[in-house]
Amino acid sequence: MADTIGTGSQAPAMERLGIARLLRAREAGVFFALLVLCIFLSIATDSFLTSQNLLNVGRQISLLGIMAVGMTFVLIAGEVDLSVGSTYAFSGLAAGMLIIAGWALLPALAVGVVTGVVIGLINGILSTYGRLPSLIATLGMLSMVRGAALILTNGRPVTVNTKNGADPDVLQAFTGMGQGYLFGVVPMQLVFFALIAAVAWFVLSYTNFGFRVFAVGGSAKAARVSGIKVNTVKIWAFVLMGALAAFAGILSLAFLPSGQAGRTGIGLELDVIAATIVGGSSLSGGEGTILGTILGVLIIGVMRNGLVLMGVSPFVQELMIGLVIIVAVGIDKWTARKSA
Repeated sequence: MADTIGTGSQAPAMERLGIARLLRAREAGVFFALLVLCIFLSIATDSFLTSQNLLNVGRQISLLGIMAVGMTFVLIAGEVDLSVGSTYAFSGLAAGMLIIAGWALLPALAVGVVTGVVIGLINGILSTYGRLPSLIATLGMLSMVRGAALILTNGRPVTVNTKNGADPDVLQAFTGMGQGYLFGVVPMQLVFFALIAAVAWFVLSYTNFGFRVFAVGGSAKAARVSGIKVNTVKIWAFVLMGALAAFAGILSLAFLPSGQAGRTGIGLELDVIAATIVGGSSLSGGEGTILGTILGVLIIGVMRNGLVLMGVSPFVQELMIGLVIIVAVGIDKWTARKSA
């Protein structure tokens, strides 16, 4: 009888604890904000909830989402990467130039991704063994890689088409990566984003590498004492970021087969960091989830799409994104201070 009463009295408490924990979760807050935003836009506009517009939103957020997944690893590890926009431009344009030069698709794509890997590796080495703050190291790489892209293209636009020398079959396969649809409905860019997000979620949640990323970001000293190679983990996080930024740049050129080094990817790093922080990743390291990042990317994408549908000026859109960054970082710092 006593046991029954005790169990019954504990059950509501446990339920309240679970509900309280759910309400405190950053993902729950971000999801609620996304839900409110969607409800508002569905009332304010007639075309927001149409299947075509929602699929367009999915396509529009895909490249940002792919890079935000990589940034999640970097931020959880306690670092930051400002060079993603330049990597995005350089790798995409490099792959496009190789296709124009007559290369087959896979070798051209491989070289494009490898350039991103190399950039990420350099960022990681400078931030660890070079003992430079990642903010400074990647800021320098931002300018260096952008300059390298301008040198590579001689400042001229790169247009991938048969007139410039691309093989018709290679061009068709290449543009299919960016312009194609799965089953004639789902944009291929969205498919790539979903696959990458799923793999990243598994790696971050169920592998030793994911555990080490959290451990390094939570406390590098404690991780080092536990036998974790802190520098190696951080370098791999930067390498992953570089590879994903490069792949996103390639998909961008596949969707719109023309780009210019001086314009492509300008300011993109701010959107990537904003989406990741809005999703719950902490600038202090040790916190973040792929689900939260996806929700953060959706908030940025839905906000941009909604502002366009409502006829809001692009200048106001930039102001709103900046406001979102400030609010997200403020919430992150306030939450960390309250927990401490």
